[in-house]
Formats: sequence, C-alpha cells, structure tokens
Amino acid sequence: MDKNVILERLEKVRSRIVLCLLIMSLGFAGSYAFSERILAFIMRPLTGVMPPGERAVFTWLPEAFFCHLKAALGVGILLALPAVMYTIWSIFAPRHGMKGKLTPVLVVSLSTLLFFVGASFCYFVVMPFAFKYLIGLAPESVRPLPSLGEYFGLACWLLFAFGAVFELPLVVSILSYIGIVTPAFLRKNRKYAFLLSFILAAILTPTPDVFNQLLMAGPLVILYELGILGALIFVPKKPSNLVPALKISG
Repeated sequence: MDKNVILERLEKVRSRIVLCLLIMSLGFAGSYAFSERILAFIMRPLTGVMPPGERAVFTWLPEAFFCHLKAALGVGILLALPAVMYTIWSIFAPRHGMKGKLTPVLVVSLSTLLFFVGASFCYFVVMPFAFKYLIGLAPESVRPLPSLGEYFGLACWLLFAFGAVFELPLVVSILSYIGIVTPAFLRKNRKYAFLLSFILAAILTPTPDVFNQLLMAGPLVILYELGILGALIFVPKKPSNLVPALKISG
C-alpha cells in the first residue's frame, strides 16, 4: 500500500480519536454539575433493596468525590459512544471491504442501541435481583454496610459487561459478512454456544444462584440466535475471498 495512503488514513484515525476525546471531555464537564443525580441513579438498584434506613457508606475521605468524578466521566463516555463506534468501524471496514448492507450509519446505530439495551437490562433486571439476593444471605444480626466506591466499581463493571455482551448479534453478523463464519457453522455449533453462554453467565453475574445466572444466560442464548439471523441477512451472496485463511464453514 502506498505510504501516502497509509499516512492519510492514520491522520483520519487521529482526528476521529481527537473528536471522541473532545466529546467525552465536553460530556464530562457538562454532566459534573449533575453528578449527584447521576450517582443517585446508579445507586438505585442497591438502595431499592436495602433494609429501611440503611445506606451505603464510604471509609476513605475522597471516596465520594472520586465517585462523582467517575459518574460524570461515565456519562461523557456514553455520549462519545457513537463516535467511538464509528472510529472503530472506520479503522477495520476499509481493510475488509465492508460496504453495501453494512453501512456506517447502520453499524453505529445498532452497536449503540445494543449497548444501551444490554446496560438497561442489567440495571433494571439483573442488578436489583442480584443485590437483593446478596443482601438476603446475611443473617438478621448482621447489618449490610456496602462501600460506595466498591459498589460503584461493581455497578460500572456489570453495566459495561452486559452492554458489551449484547453486541453479539452485530459482531456475528459482521463476521459472517466478511466470511469468517457462516450460518451453517453457527447452527452446527449451537450447543457449544449455549454451554459457553452459561459459563459466561456464571463469570459475569455476582451471585452463585441459578436464577440470577439464568437472567444472563437466557439473553445470551437469544442473542446468539439473533446473531444467526443476522448472519443469514448479511452473508455475501457470493463466497467471500476477503479473509480465506480464516473462513470457517459448516
């Protein structure tokens, strides 16, 4: 590839990364004034299941301050998410000739939507059930005193993990489009995917009980089936020769 073309692409990537950082910074600066409300919103799955009168605590003086900063930064990252997705797409798409059905608008819109759906499912369904279960494990003689910082870190990890996992249908569709996997391969290995879903659910969920793990494994199974559907929609009509060395078929 011509050196000038490479430099031109690197310059475009650099400018898009700068744009992502700018959006993130503006989002952080604008949302810091509302960081208390943001933090209260993130705390709601825990405070909603705690015994009456109980609250989270902090044992390190700057802990609350740093949680406010992280809450504002999290909003900034979410606001920059579409730009981040577009930047990632712009880096990989030209190398694999991804055009046609998989337009940048479609990929960015779907990836952002799937991430927010996954994070919302975690926030409204998984976290309340999981935290209620964990608090209920303690005997009546023991008071739950969750740390603000530790809870915030756990909540952010869960929200990000579920948001990322819900990208599965889009990832599978892209892999099918560039010829790495085929719908036949996905159907043939469905049973292994289901097994992997339960293993991943056991890793991601903070509780050992089967019910909460099913809350994660169930959507993973559905997402895999949606991935097969996406693979059928976006699979090239002609055999792909973009990445023949990596192509996996049934």
